Amino acid sequence: MITVGDSIPAANITVINNEGQESVSADAFFAGKKVVLFALPGAFTPTCSEAHLPGFVVKYDDIAAKGVDVVACLSVNDSFVMSAWQKSQNAENLTMIADGGAALTKAMDLVLDTADFGGVRSQRYSMIVDNGTITNLNVEEGGGFEVSGAETILEQLG
Repeated sequence: MITVGDSIPAANITVINNEGQESVSADAFFAGKKVVLFALPGAFTPTCSEAHLPGFVVKYDDIAAKGVDVVACLSVNDSFVMSAWQKSQNAENLTMIADGGAALTKAMDLVLDTADFGGVRSQRYSMIVDNGTITNLNVEEGGGFEVSGAETILEQLG
């Protein structure tokens, strides 16, 4: 599994923001900026929609005020699902990352295999990435939602 001090791998992702969507290499996307990235098993799922993503929507301004350039949400879903979820959650300030084929999730070894329930998904986590290097990483254990929320990130940003 990727750890603090590692660089974001060069894997293809689709970035969705107010300007539209674009396929880019993850290492290029994270270069030259400070990014808070949080990932979750699936768009429109209960914990993800009711707690994880809303916390970052509510705390977006506080996080940005700490010198963060981008707050991004990643899921192993296609770009159309991520775009629809962004709109349904009033998350226009967030950048959504569709990791449709799980390329970045696999490259970071943060895969959650849910078998027939949903297949390959991302583990629930949050991280701070500074110019492509991971400075903080908070991976949930056992399906919980204890350490990857917006409050933890705000504490780590100081």
